[in-house]
Amino acid sequence: MKRAIAILTGCLFLGAFCLAQSPEQPPTAKAPNAKVKDGKKMESMKIEKIVKTDEEWAKILTPAQYQVMRKKGTERAFTGEYWNNHEKGVYVCAACAQELFSSKTKFDSGTGWPSFWQPVVKENVETEKDDSYGMHRVEVMCSRCGAHLGHVFDDGPAPTGLRYCINSVSLKFVKQ
Repeated sequence: MKRAIAILTGCLFLGAFCLAQSPEQPPTAKAPNAKVKDGKKMESMKIEKIVKTDEEWAKILTPAQYQVMRKKGTERAFTGEYWNNHEKGVYVCAACAQELFSSKTKFDSGTGWPSFWQPVVKENVETEKDDSYGMHRVEVMCSRCGAHLGHVFDDGPAPTGLRYCINSVSLKFVKQ
């Protein structure tokens, strides 16, 4: 019950600030970690960063994508294209097409935004502390282009206990 009230309160609060602008901050770079595949340790490939000016992003992205992905806005709950998508496939960054989340880790959080319990590859997303609007949250960004995707919370399902709450406008879905 407490979780439902917290989610509803958060949704109502965020709804008041939909597509609100906040100062853009550069994403933090993280060193790639070692991965294990077929029992063998492999070094992650370094992700090549995409850097563009605001003017270049404004030409490439739709106005809604630009507002969310470059100005850290938020789309309204239950309005995005993918919050209720149940097809199999992968979700990629709408700005640079980097793979971000799989339909295998998508779950219905009841919040009105696509929610995932882990990214496809940990290094494909970056996180940063976000204290905007009087809330303490963790922002999620694409590690290749720095686009704002949404936020991650620690109230998700097993096995990670995480809920990556992502704006649909920041994603493109590629069917399997």
